[in-house]
Order: sequence, then C-alpha cells, then structure tokens
Amino acid sequence: MNANPGKAGPGIAAPAAVAAPARRPDRGFALVPALFLLVVLAALGLVAIRVGTGQQHAVTMGLMQARALAAARAGIEWGAYSALHGSCAASTTLNLTEAALAGYTDVVTCTATAFANGAATSHSYVIAATATSGIYGQPDYVRRVVSSTFTDGN
Repeated sequence: MNANPGKAGPGIAAPAAVAAPARRPDRGFALVPALFLLVVLAALGLVAIRVGTGQQHAVTMGLMQARALAAARAGIEWGAYSALHGSCAASTTLNLTEAALAGYTDVVTCTATAFANGAATSHSYVIAATATSGIYGQPDYVRRVVSSTFTDGN
C-alpha cells in the first residue's frame, strides 16, 4: 500500500478528488423588484397624463361654453335692437367672425305681440338666440340658448 495518500506511487493512479460544487452568487434577484417598480411608475405616469388631459379638456370646454353664452347674448342684443327699430324677423342666422366669437353661429328668432297700452298700441317681443360652434356629436361641440322679452311701451 501507499503510505502517502493522495500521491501516486509507481503504477498507481492518484484518486480523483471530489470537490463540492462552487456556490454561485444569486443573480437576477434584483430584477423582479426592479421590473415591479418600473411597471408601477409607468402606470402612475399614464394616470398623471390622463388626469392632466381630462382637466385640460374640461377647462377648454368651459371656455367654449362661456363664449357660446356670450355669442347667444350678443344675438339677444342684436335681436332687441332690430325689433325696437322696426324689424322683427322670424329667424335670422348670424355668422360671428370677430375676436373670441369667431366661428360661432347665432340663430336669432323674434316673435312680436301687440297689446293695448292705454290709448296706444305697444309691442312685446320674445327674442331667442341659439349660439353653436362645432359639429354635433364631436367633442368640441357647444350650444347655448338664451331667451328674453322686450317691450317698446313705456
């Protein structure tokens, strides 16, 4: 027998050393939390963009509605001026072209009713104005209707 284990003697091969497999460090452990964080941040970004866009659309629609109301009131003023100066047309379409009201269409209707005012005959005018902008069914469509009554009597 060989007195030196691990050293080969004449004609004897050295036994193969069986080593324990080397432990590799954990790789990819941080990948799962990093992907989760990336997905959460992307979702938060999308929510922020969607909320911002919705708020911007709401503000824009509020401005367009205020302009439509101003256009309808302008139609009332135009109809009252026309009626009190002798012209009460059943329906008149005004295409507004100036400043913030450019692009609005105003349909003004006027109905006159005569009534006795002492010895004189006076008139009562019911004027309605419908201001619109955009195409019905589209997101930028606005419509406002205003009605008013005027008399030419004292």
